[in-house]
Amino acid sequence: MATPAPRAADFSPAGIVEAVHRFREPVQIVRDRAGHEPAVRLGGPLPSGVDQGFELVGALPGLYPEWLGERSFNQTHGVRFPYVAGEMANGIATVASVVAMARARMLGFFGAAGLAMPAIERAVEELRRSLPDQDNWGVNLIHSPSESRHEERLVDLLVRAAVPKVSASAYMELTPAVVRCAVAGLRPDATAEGGIVRARQLFAKVSRPEVAAKFLSPAPPEILRGLAERGQITPEEAALAARVPLAEDVTVEADSGGHTDNRPLAVVLPVIRALRDELVRRNGYSRPIRVGAAGGMGDPAGVAAAFAAGAAYVVTGTINQLAREAGLSEAAKGLLAQADLADVAMAPAADMFEYGIKVQVLRRGTLFAARASQLYETYLAYPSLADIPDPTRERIEKDVLRATFEDSWEQTRQFWLDRDPREVGRAERDPHHRMALVFRSYLGLSSRWAITGEPTRMADYQIWCGPAIGAFNRWAAGSPLARPARRTVVQIALNLLEGAAIVTRAHQLRSFGVPVPGEAFAPRPRLLS
Repeated sequence: MATPAPRAADFSPAGIVEAVHRFREPVQIVRDRAGHEPAVRLGGPLPSGVDQGFELVGALPGLYPEWLGERSFNQTHGVRFPYVAGEMANGIATVASVVAMARARMLGFFGAAGLAMPAIERAVEELRRSLPDQDNWGVNLIHSPSESRHEERLVDLLVRAAVPKVSASAYMELTPAVVRCAVAGLRPDATAEGGIVRARQLFAKVSRPEVAAKFLSPAPPEILRGLAERGQITPEEAALAARVPLAEDVTVEADSGGHTDNRPLAVVLPVIRALRDELVRRNGYSRPIRVGAAGGMGDPAGVAAAFAAGAAYVVTGTINQLAREAGLSEAAKGLLAQADLADVAMAPAADMFEYGIKVQVLRRGTLFAARASQLYETYLAYPSLADIPDPTRERIEKDVLRATFEDSWEQTRQFWLDRDPREVGRAERDPHHRMALVFRSYLGLSSRWAITGEPTRMADYQIWCGPAIGAFNRWAAGSPLARPARRTVVQIALNLLEGAAIVTRAHQLRSFGVPVPGEAFAPRPRLLS
């Protein structure tokens, strides 16, 4: 592409804003004399002897959204942009969303968490049919401490179906299943001496350094030995696994929807980047190990801040639930579209209820967080359903379960007989576990109600949501992204990236002393292609 012809220096606020928005063009920073505020001049360098009345303070080349992250991310994953649409659970991150992102040369993960195996199998098969020649798509693998058998079966599917990318989330400790997912299929690279080829790329979502260290290190020898002894990996794969980290893409999850430690990105991202550098030196890795960012990004300024802090790529989640492709009911999307920064709360997690783990959910327009917390407090206070005092029992049966404890247990029992009969056997022996399963049934159904739009249960919708939703709603108000028909997952991604490039250019110019107007840091969404 030819370099644009140079233009006259512009000292006006409107001219500076124009230069910011035309970030793909080179720009010079000039001033007429020392001590005066600089101006901007778009285009290439002027011919010698022209406009000698100005002092050249600096020059910036064209800037592209494709270059905001680490180039190795784009090259490794076959994408154009360092951007990922994350795996909102229960299929809220749909097949349609993943396909749209892949065709736009970005990356998306299907939200497999919370789904039964037949539904995941159908989704994987549809993804393979829809994207036969592409590998820029993936599926979520969530840690299931109470359902290890389901986790193993999911890894069986991911390996058997040759799913190219897997995002592992909610892990506190490594399991044989996630290690097998990472190392099965490792083979020597015939094109590079000492190189290793992965059968699939594992992304690891983390929010704590001690967990990040596990994924940034080679797999534990004892787990590799066990997998090899059971015939789940070969001795050759085990030997190769000792030379590479479990994951070459580690996503630092900050104040996100769903599972989160609510940590600020600006605090945890630099810590884990430094840990990455230390482990790369210690283990002598030869390939780039990338650290990305997730959580709290709902507008271009948030995305630009993540890249400026060193994120190799960014992952969005909460805001994509508003996209046309999202597997969430219009009623639930309507609640999300009204939310502001503080309209979130922490509530017990269905998949880790007994462990006291919480997820971040929408508070505005729903009573789920309060009711789920009441169930957990009751679980802690009493050893069995029979020991719950009558007033508390009546309140839970009437307002929360809308069924007797006996009827709720029968429905729950039937569910677990289909999913994992071992849980039923344990509940029959352990009344406290039976209580947990009954209460967990409400937590699980509340998400389903939000997905299906069950009108009689709107007050019980569980919608995973972080404060980024407020930033997004404020940014999108009055723009094409405020219209549901035009609010696609790709338009959201392109506008965030385009806007992040604008914010980055505005900051670059300001660092040269250019008086950049505040409006330059607040780009508005528009339809992009």
